[in-house]
Amino acid sequence: MGAASTAPPPSRARGRRTAAESPLHTIVPAPVLVEPRPGAAFTLAPDAEVRVPPGSPGARDVGELLAELLRPATGYPLPVVEGAAGPGVVLLLEGAAAEVGDEGYELDTAEDTAVLRANTPAGLWSGVQTLRQLLPAAVESPERQDGPFTVPAVHVLDHPRFPHRGVMLDVARHFFGVDDVKRYLDLAVAHKVNTLHLHLSDDQGWRLEIESWPNLTAHGSTSSVGGGPGGFYTQDDYREIVAYAARRHVTVVPEIDLPGHTAAALSSYPELNPDGIAPKLYTGIEVGFSTLDIASETTYRFVADVLREVAALTPGPYLHIGGDEAFATEPADCRAFMARVLPMVGEHGKRAMGWSEFTRADLPTTAVAQYWDTGRPAGPELAEAAARGVRFVLSPADRVYLDMKYTEKTELGLKWAGTVEVDAAYGWDPATLLDGVPESAVLGVEAPLWTETLTTVAELESMAFPRLAAVAEVGWTAATGRDWADFRSRLAAQGPRWTARGVAFHRSPTVPWQG
Repeated sequence: MGAASTAPPPSRARGRRTAAESPLHTIVPAPVLVEPRPGAAFTLAPDAEVRVPPGSPGARDVGELLAELLRPATGYPLPVVEGAAGPGVVLLLEGAAAEVGDEGYELDTAEDTAVLRANTPAGLWSGVQTLRQLLPAAVESPERQDGPFTVPAVHVLDHPRFPHRGVMLDVARHFFGVDDVKRYLDLAVAHKVNTLHLHLSDDQGWRLEIESWPNLTAHGSTSSVGGGPGGFYTQDDYREIVAYAARRHVTVVPEIDLPGHTAAALSSYPELNPDGIAPKLYTGIEVGFSTLDIASETTYRFVADVLREVAALTPGPYLHIGGDEAFATEPADCRAFMARVLPMVGEHGKRAMGWSEFTRADLPTTAVAQYWDTGRPAGPELAEAAARGVRFVLSPADRVYLDMKYTEKTELGLKWAGTVEVDAAYGWDPATLLDGVPESAVLGVEAPLWTETLTTVAELESMAFPRLAAVAEVGWTAATGRDWADFRSRLAAQGPRWTARGVAFHRSPTVPWQG
């Protein structure tokens, strides 16, 4: 039996094969290059091992995760061992083409060996997702399945277009627990998502324990849209989510929305209100009516304490401070508020993120603005911010808001930004979305999932999938490598995988689903 060589392949020809040329045409997001090779398919055998370089904890951790993913369906022991000889999967932190960067990889398979090469563990993790998609869909099952578990002989070279490829989960309108967040994250990373943005506070609920202001959770977490029970993460819960994400090479971005979207905080502490009177907890879905007292020093002590505790819990580089829909705050007051708050973010060694309205403030060049609106061309402040060096994460609501209805007949979701079918989520280019915001200013894309109408994991999944996979490809794959007709055929092949994992995905009629 032959094995794939652990030396770099001699030829690195560029270009992607089309569906007609390759039976391997099922991967989402589409790689830079998928090149079939002559020879026997790789078969994951019962005695296979996952091999990693000696003395490489990063590669070993990726190997352990790969083995954890494959053991349930295969029933194989898949030990993780040091060394590059023997059947199974080999993970190498050398020999990859320089162009794959920090998150790309190369994959070569032959009869009894699959070799992944990357420059970093994050790149190996990206390659693991491709290897999973090249194995039969049954490998995604949580229960033992019949083999064989094969991958055609192939060379794949791949790397992302944008460094930020995110999902946002709103846990403020309706609360979702630690295990729910982990499941959503696991489904997202299968499509090479690398950022999890948690919307932790809003009018309807405060979801993260702040030790210096305990009534935020003792009182402010006890509601949700429609009057449900609410809930919150203890600081240990949040640390658990952050650690789970980090092991999967995902950065957590916590959001504390300020100075609007603060009714839960205002209900928790009377002194945060301009009139000193705490309102009742809010359970509706209207926006723009709440604001902190911009003139009060108590407000800034509150914000400083919250950001200090959140920053201490968050190893990632960002703190998201909202800034959107502050209709109850005068524009001049908003600018004055941001002038006080933005330096607080920097004091903790973090970069400030905010929704696109916060570009009206005097932002540091390290700031990242998240565009959410549907108005194009957008206001001149966005182009001016880009010219100053501010970077953008693009989340156009009429393209990537996963809570928008698919069609008028969709039971769940809202439609204030219109309906968003899968082709709309796929059919846009971040480089040309906003006048005056060139591709060089675009950090990446992110798909928010707001939860005004969503209360269960199955409901989350039905709104996120398949559209999340479409947005993931927009963020990963170069514009020249994307085509709707091509994508829908590859997306169709994801159906059996999601079914094997028990995902309650929406069978959009725009996709010729398999299985």
